[in-house]
Amino acid sequence: MTHERPGEPPSPRIRLDQPGIRRPKLLPAYDPEAFGRLSERVARFIGTGRFLVWMTVIVVVWVLWNISAPGHLRWDEYPFIFLTLALSLQASYAAPLILLAQNRQADRDRVNLEQDRKQNERSIADTEYLTREIAALRMGLGEVATRDWIRSELEDLVRELDERRDLFPSGGPGRSDEPDR
Repeated sequence: MTHERPGEPPSPRIRLDQPGIRRPKLLPAYDPEAFGRLSERVARFIGTGRFLVWMTVIVVVWVLWNISAPGHLRWDEYPFIFLTLALSLQASYAAPLILLAQNRQADRDRVNLEQDRKQNERSIADTEYLTREIAALRMGLGEVATRDWIRSELEDLVRELDERRDLFPSGGPGRSDEPDR
């Protein structure tokens, strides 16, 4: 139900099943992944020995130049204010970039751990399945006559026949065993 005043045209209905009209954006669009990759590269570079060596060289040259150069050639008219400003600016940008890189690494680690956990679950399930199958095969083999079992049964039969022959000899050279049949 709409609340319209008499004499005003009806307001257009908003449809949720259709996309709305695109509004112009005030800020330019950017790719967050590209920015994240760039910040990681900068953070990795800031954390290297090469960066520290170059920064030390620049600071030493800066200080030596501003101490030994003639007054009109110095970069810093006041004692090292511009150097302090540059180093503070570098530190103020480095800390958030390093934090962003750490957060992205933590996200990647979380995804990798989740994938590892799922892989481990699949491996455990496969191992349990194979264990059950091997147990079923062993139980089935317990009921099957194996070569060793048949051999031992045949040896027992041969032994039993030998014992019967000793107990019931089959007649000598002139005797027949026909009455026994």
